[in-house]
Amino acid sequence: MAVQTLTGFSLVSLLSFSYMSWDWMKPTVLGDSPGDDPSKLQATPSSRPPHIIFILTDDQGYHDIGYHGSDIQTPTLDRLAAEGVKLENYYVQPICTPSRSGLITGRYQIHTGLQHSIIRPRQPNCLPLQQITLPQKLQEAGYATHMVGKWHLGFYKKECLPTRRGFDTFLGSLTGNVDYYSYDNCDGPGVCGFDLHEGENVAWDLAGKYSTILYSQRVSHILAAHNPQQPIFIYISFQAVHTPLQSPREYIYQYRNMGNVARRKYAAMVTCMDVAVKNITRALKKYGYYDNSVIIFSSDNGGQTFSGGSNWPLRGRKGTYWEGGIRSLGFVHSPLIKKKRRSSRTLMHITDWYPTLVKLAGGNISDTDGLDGYDMWPSINEGKESLRTEILHNIDPLYNLAKSGSMEEGQGIWNTAIQASIRVKDFKLITGDPGYSDWIPPQTLTNFPGTWWNLERHTDGSRKSVWLFNITADPYERQDLSAQKPEVVKELLARLAFYNRTAIPVRYPNEDPRGNPELNGGAWGPWASEEEEDEEENWIREGRLKSTNKKKKCKICKLRSFFRKLNTRLMSNRI
Repeated sequence: MAVQTLTGFSLVSLLSFSYMSWDWMKPTVLGDSPGDDPSKLQATPSSRPPHIIFILTDDQGYHDIGYHGSDIQTPTLDRLAAEGVKLENYYVQPICTPSRSGLITGRYQIHTGLQHSIIRPRQPNCLPLQQITLPQKLQEAGYATHMVGKWHLGFYKKECLPTRRGFDTFLGSLTGNVDYYSYDNCDGPGVCGFDLHEGENVAWDLAGKYSTILYSQRVSHILAAHNPQQPIFIYISFQAVHTPLQSPREYIYQYRNMGNVARRKYAAMVTCMDVAVKNITRALKKYGYYDNSVIIFSSDNGGQTFSGGSNWPLRGRKGTYWEGGIRSLGFVHSPLIKKKRRSSRTLMHITDWYPTLVKLAGGNISDTDGLDGYDMWPSINEGKESLRTEILHNIDPLYNLAKSGSMEEGQGIWNTAIQASIRVKDFKLITGDPGYSDWIPPQTLTNFPGTWWNLERHTDGSRKSVWLFNITADPYERQDLSAQKPEVVKELLARLAFYNRTAIPVRYPNEDPRGNPELNGGAWGPWASEEEEDEEENWIREGRLKSTNKKKKCKICKLRSFFRKLNTRLMSNRI
């Protein structure tokens, strides 16, 4: 009962707070003006290698874009996708940190140690420092590199910060979710702090500006100040459309007849983000980058259905290994593409961007061992076949073990109680607990606290620990073939066992009370001292959870432990 009460309080607060935080500015702050068509702006050709603009949205569902039949208006994204290449067999990870780590390193979660959950604000954990990042490789190739938006790859020591991992500049948030206006983030009652940073400094003076607008304006400023003769990489990691559900009021007005309040706010946030992309595209044309640019758009995971998102007609939601959690929106737009205006069914994963972009930039990946990604540019550019035939969606040994799973059910090859998923060619295997498994049509959530309507229930999850689907023939995962095709199940179980032998220990240390913003000037930021950094890194690298006397100093450890467990239950809403 206590958990239910606190859960209700948390979600109600998030949904209602957006009314108090509305920005009363008009769309003109984004640079809009009727008749100002970006396609009519002059562009100055630039030399190769190409400028790379990577746009990552947060929690945008598969159905939440115009060209997938959405009720949400996204005219800019629709146009860019229509004139480019739509990626319609493209996968990411089901939650934030894993997708971002895959993009930045080109490696599966099991090869970064981030195969469990996300990096929490007070964890002494971050993207492994020994791995060379995508922006670092682009810097080697002569690129200027800039990041704007959400990091969520750890910050407990300065070496973990974006500016130490390959970005020349950074403006954004380090944690997973912040208020869109105040940039406050609470990691439990009384553990709150400010989280907007410019470079390695706290950007107190920028509070009050809606993050989607702030970030798009910063990109325009970067482009205006840069020489287009030097190649540039800009990673735009929008906070939108993650909770809390907040949007400038004028974007909500056009959805005023949408009965679902959460969906109404969510739709407004998506449309505001679409306008921000419009202005970034216009800036690329205005300042002479566009003709030699590659614009990539992707979501980081599936939509959170009880926070306004929709993955229809896919099964499941954010935080699950059903298609609704991992099949992503994605497209590439570029004047450089030879075969434009088409949809690609080539199997692709977020780890593929690392080798694709490094090679496109003229960089060298021969000295980067252990990549799980493939160079997809020949497929994107000319429609050629790719080398990718399988994707390891993940193996998480720390997630709740399925009660019905066992080595026996895994034919002596794999313990099916472990949460894992893999796709090989047409077939996808899931073991353990894959997460919430229903199909949720749009507009099914009533005003909070609400009841589900027209929800297609699927209740065999507690009785099963193995599923097999032909995803090509059955993309909505309606027909489980595990009983009919035991030989395919066995083959994919063997592939899971093969990948598991290459996995490194999970990096998921205990929270450190020194990470509390109250001890760090009221803002989230690095807290580990230089003397302790090496010691902590060694503990994490070896896969052990550090246990020291420091925890005895924490007077509210039991309460924090309770909320940490509560946060885990609510992970799919907070990530």
